[in-house]
Amino acid sequence: MEEKIKQALKENAESLFGGGIDDKLIQFQKTRKEIKGDLTLVTFPFAKLMKTSPEAAASNLGDFLVKELDELAEYNVVKGFLNLVFQDEYWVSVLEEMNAADKYGFSAPNSKPTIMVEYSSPNTNKPLHLGHLRNNFLGYSVAEILKANGHKVVKTQIINDRGIHICKSMLAWQRFAPLDENGNRETPASTGLKGDHFVGKYYIEFDNQMTKEAFSIAQDHADNNFEGLDEEMKEELQKLFGVLNSIDLSTEGKKYQSVYRKIAGLTKEDTTLLYDAQQMLVKWEARDPETYLLWSTMNGWVYSGFESTYARMGVDFDKLYYESDTFLIGKDVVIEGLNKGVFYKKEDGSVWIDLTDDGLDEKLLLRSDGTAVYMTQDIGTAIDRFKDYPDLDGIVYTVGNEQDYHFQVLFLVLKKLGYDWAEQCYHLSYGMVDLPDGKMKSREGKVVDADDLMAEVVNMAEGGTRERGHLHGLDESQKQELYEMIGMGGLKYFLLKVDPQKRMKFNPDESIELNGNTGPFIQYAHARIKSLLNKYGAEILANNMTLLPIEKELVKSMAEFPNILKEAGLNYSPALLANYTYELVKQFNTFYQSVSILNEEVEELKQTRLVIATNIARIISNAMRLLGIRVPDRM
Repeated sequence: MEEKIKQALKENAESLFGGGIDDKLIQFQKTRKEIKGDLTLVTFPFAKLMKTSPEAAASNLGDFLVKELDELAEYNVVKGFLNLVFQDEYWVSVLEEMNAADKYGFSAPNSKPTIMVEYSSPNTNKPLHLGHLRNNFLGYSVAEILKANGHKVVKTQIINDRGIHICKSMLAWQRFAPLDENGNRETPASTGLKGDHFVGKYYIEFDNQMTKEAFSIAQDHADNNFEGLDEEMKEELQKLFGVLNSIDLSTEGKKYQSVYRKIAGLTKEDTTLLYDAQQMLVKWEARDPETYLLWSTMNGWVYSGFESTYARMGVDFDKLYYESDTFLIGKDVVIEGLNKGVFYKKEDGSVWIDLTDDGLDEKLLLRSDGTAVYMTQDIGTAIDRFKDYPDLDGIVYTVGNEQDYHFQVLFLVLKKLGYDWAEQCYHLSYGMVDLPDGKMKSREGKVVDADDLMAEVVNMAEGGTRERGHLHGLDESQKQELYEMIGMGGLKYFLLKVDPQKRMKFNPDESIELNGNTGPFIQYAHARIKSLLNKYGAEILANNMTLLPIEKELVKSMAEFPNILKEAGLNYSPALLANYTYELVKQFNTFYQSVSILNEEVEELKQTRLVIATNIARIISNAMRLLGIRVPDRM
């Protein structure tokens, strides 16, 4: 309807305004609840053109539009705002159009430019954690929403499978893995651990062993009265050892560990363990056969673990990129940029770019030993992607807001290298996720493991569902599927309903509640509608429909879905879709409690209400699918 009004105003601009008008002048708002109307036109921009007051301009435009468009019944003016009232027949036609479309509000597939969405992008030295859950759910949902808006979408990730962190896990397994009676080190198969958890265990072991060695070095300095150290280091170590020696271990264990690690942190660069890991990285980049075999073996364990985690998350990818490949492209580009004068080399051989004229700082691109940094591989990856997909219109990087500066630098470096498409790269920056204290403890005590959290919410959903009952007629496999649907639906919805840019606190208990703004609340509404339709059991006739005020208000809310879907795509915000669906479900629940559907005596009204229920269930299902959430037919 907005497009029809725009067209009418533009076609008659000469007689109405004395000349052509820009689309930007035509601004619509949702009519305020206390005012009669279905759509509000802001008339202040036209008052000057019409050389009259906003109220008079609104009245003149109202007279014109009601006469010009059959869909308009009447209008009213409030303080210069033109509130338009649509004919009831118009809303019936909207409901008919909705009912005829399986995917109401969706655009034609591949009718818009190709966009790549990157998400997950894990390191192969540890399992996925709570932050990865928000990342994956957000990236996957944005990709699906863009598809629904007609874009061709490529879902991808860059697997960070190289670097010093990977070498730390490799070295720790080599040095500290226990041997069996045949002299073989333990493996995921022999321990029964998922591969990513297994490798993550050795990453932590490296940190523990390095900390122990670093503290020993610091202790040696203390035993030798800190001789040979510069004054700053000497003062810092003296102060920390003073604090450490004053701590009562029996009552202040956490404080002792904190100070212990601070001391170790000052001398960790002097450890042989860290040096050996750095040398392993140099050997890996030189393709040393033994190092490369160890690397590929341990990464294989991790990939196997990731696959099962992604399967439970319900996310997938169209194309995988590996840092072990793309960093080489990045290194070549950096050398080329060095020759062109885009970058410069320091005396130690390291390569940098000076961005101080752009308000940023100097950025390292290659270390003095020739090894690459994250920026190097990200440059290579971006270039590789645009080569792989020549029709690519842009890339959306789903990465936490702690990397805001990184992407600011990346896009600027790419632009300085002459890649115009850098303007089409966008960092979908999202806030971190916290858990309420005491709700869950991680396996390693530092981060909350994604596998553990998913298992926890599904177990909680099972407990709550069994307690409520209503499971008659379901066999055990169907019950397990329902628990998974409710638990994972609650988890995803809770993480997606918040604006991506905001930091949030995830409460596992709240996520599976049947009341409030939760996934299960919406899932239950869908199941309730499906139960109603199954109970009716006959053909629903979408003709001779009639709308009373309460039905019309529901249809108006349902008709907002295409605009919400478009807005969610433009803003890369699944939260808009999630909260719209919640409000629609609340409105339907009020409707359901206020009127009779199956017992309605007026047949046309009964059929209309059944059509409305059918299409609300369809909107719920489609909206939730775009969030990666399945909805049950019974619950």
